[in-house]
Amino acid sequence: MTHPASVLIHWRGVENEEAVHRHLAERCHHIAGEFPETHHYELSIEPDGPAVQCHGHVNGKGVRGAAHAEGLQTPRHAADSVLAKLERELRKEHDKKIFTQRRKARRRSFKHAP
Repeated sequence: MTHPASVLIHWRGVENEEAVHRHLAERCHHIAGEFPETHHYELSIEPDGPAVQCHGHVNGKGVRGAAHAEGLQTPRHAADSVLAKLERELRKEHDKKIFTQRRKARRRSFKHAP
């Protein structure tokens, strides 16, 4: 049985928008559903002059990732950009593990072929 991922969203100096908060939490849970080895997502959203910046971290079993975005106009755009980067990073690592295992299995099968 998998446990739901914990999601922390820090609003530093930016108004907490409930609709955006719900959207980001849903995105994190969607990503966690795709990568069940992840269990903790953390986003920090803060002003950067007239724009907004966001930092994000994901942790899990054998998984750690970080991303940031700056210079975007709204908290939602900044956080969505960070989550897209984290998702690409998780996909890259996941595919690397799977294809490494497949290549090793394929090499073994060629070595043992008559």
